[in-house]
Amino acid sequence: MVRQHRGELTWRRSIPKKGPESSMDMDDAPTQPRNKLPDHLELQRTRVVCKADAPTHTEGFQYSGAFAAMGVDNSVSVEKFCNNFKIKINRLTEDDMEFDMIGVDASIANAFRRILIAEVPTMAIEKVLMVDNTSVIADEVLSHRLGLIPLDADPRLFDYISNDTPNERNTIVYKLHVSCAKGSQRLTVKSGQLEWLPEGSQLTIASPAQPGEKPKTYTSFGQSQQKTSERPLGVKYEDITIARLGPGQAIELEAHAIKGVGKVHAKWSPVATAWYRMLPEVVLLKEITGGDAEQLVKKCPVNVFDIEELGNGKKRAVVAKPRACTLCRECVKVAADKVKVTNAKVDDEDKADDKVDEDKAKVDDDEVEPQVELRRVRDHFIFTIESTGALPPEVLFTEAVKILEEKCERVISELS
Repeated sequence: MVRQHRGELTWRRSIPKKGPESSMDMDDAPTQPRNKLPDHLELQRTRVVCKADAPTHTEGFQYSGAFAAMGVDNSVSVEKFCNNFKIKINRLTEDDMEFDMIGVDASIANAFRRILIAEVPTMAIEKVLMVDNTSVIADEVLSHRLGLIPLDADPRLFDYISNDTPNERNTIVYKLHVSCAKGSQRLTVKSGQLEWLPEGSQLTIASPAQPGEKPKTYTSFGQSQQKTSERPLGVKYEDITIARLGPGQAIELEAHAIKGVGKVHAKWSPVATAWYRMLPEVVLLKEITGGDAEQLVKKCPVNVFDIEELGNGKKRAVVAKPRACTLCRECVKVAADKVKVTNAKVDDEDKADDKVDEDKAKVDDDEVEPQVELRRVRDHFIFTIESTGALPPEVLFTEAVKILEEKCERVISELS
């Protein structure tokens, strides 16, 4: 209520008078236990609900005191993280792995993804010394193709190159010398024909000044890499096509591989892909039986739903594989399609002939009673890593954790 007094505005809050008319019946108010959120707030805090048109509750509650009035602590602490964080490996092969990362925010999962793609180092061919190339592939294109070939070399055994001085600790040298004789069939050059040179470069820069001296080459190896490596440093896959040579054509070159990271060039990225998705949660809001259950099962392209026999010819739909849900929303549209067909049939004659009036086939959200609700668990991520072959996927993730730890330590030291 506002009162004007001597040219000034005075704001005064209206207080209800005591009495039977203004008193509230506190017995009718719902009671909510302390230290526990109501169901609708707990749903918003822990789930992302996917409607037919767009997801809701995507931002979440970042403020630590958002639920302080209800006695619920929404802050982040090391103790909470240690108690809630879990990793469960679901699939592990030589080239890929899938695991569940539970109890972390999307920012942490995305940090691991970005580090795996751009900051975990590998070895890749960087410099190509072309001696002869009479193939139809240009020198630049051939060099680019060589750079993208995955190498079977552990990058943890090598140093980053500095001052442009290649040695046995920072460079791997390969040689490729292939020719197609005249009058023969076309020849396919494969990655397996790259020969590892553990002694270093064989191309001389200048002749020795005195007899008996070792000629100067493009690398300065102090010892053979066979003494430091337990296995040959070849290529990971020997069947990658590099070029095709016609009769009389030849390729002779020397390739130098160095250590690098994916944010400099994609050839140093250790993963073919690294991605994650939130754990799907499919909830049936009501019991779906009979023909509606069969229609729901047929609508899902990844067989999330199944039919459960109840006896006496009765059956109902159940959620069989919620993890397989791809969020196509076909199951959510089943109820809308049913109302749309009902509205589109104009009269009894049209219903008998199964005719549909497209102008009337429009559905408002209020007309549709939802049968299925699609959710995503906010702190549960299904993480997939596909390695290019330089390192196993489980080692790649371990290296990503170490890099994130180093970043955190660097920030803490700079702040202190």
